[in-house]
Amino acid sequence: MINGSVRGVVTADDVLSNLAVLRSADIGVWVGGGWSIDALVGRQTRQHRDLDLMHPKIQEPAVVAALADAGFVETLDWRPVRFVLADPRGREIDLHPLIFAEDGSAVQAFPERDHPFVYPASSFVTGTILGRTVPCLSPEQQVYFHQGYEPAAHDRHDMSQLRQVFGIATHF
Repeated sequence: MINGSVRGVVTADDVLSNLAVLRSADIGVWVGGGWSIDALVGRQTRQHRDLDLMHPKIQEPAVVAALADAGFVETLDWRPVRFVLADPRGREIDLHPLIFAEDGSAVQAFPERDHPFVYPASSFVTGTILGRTVPCLSPEQQVYFHQGYEPAAHDRHDMSQLRQVFGIATHF
């Protein structure tokens, strides 16, 4: 444990703190991945090793600068699809650049150029973390991202949460 936190574990307080850093820099982001599912459910349901954030690609330099000021450094570069920043305690933020259309929809690059990840405008919703409203991805968008691969235990857990709370059909 370091300062009350487990190394490499992202807590709800960490999520809110990182969102506040980005909000103070006037950067719009949406929580994705496991924390998004927990935000949709309205409570933390499992431990998280990272925080997935979707951001407008046009704001990427500001995102990197704001998080660098908070102690984060780049540890993985898979641009244009994604990149990862980590702080000295090993907490990771997995960043996903999005290109937005005028209608509020967005696309994210995919390793296969002709098949980008698609985000309908309706996929940008809100949830709650520690009682605070946070921007996140819709249950339907989460299901969309959880297909076409062999799920890990945390993926099965996350989809189970969506089925239980929203009655939504999932692929596993």
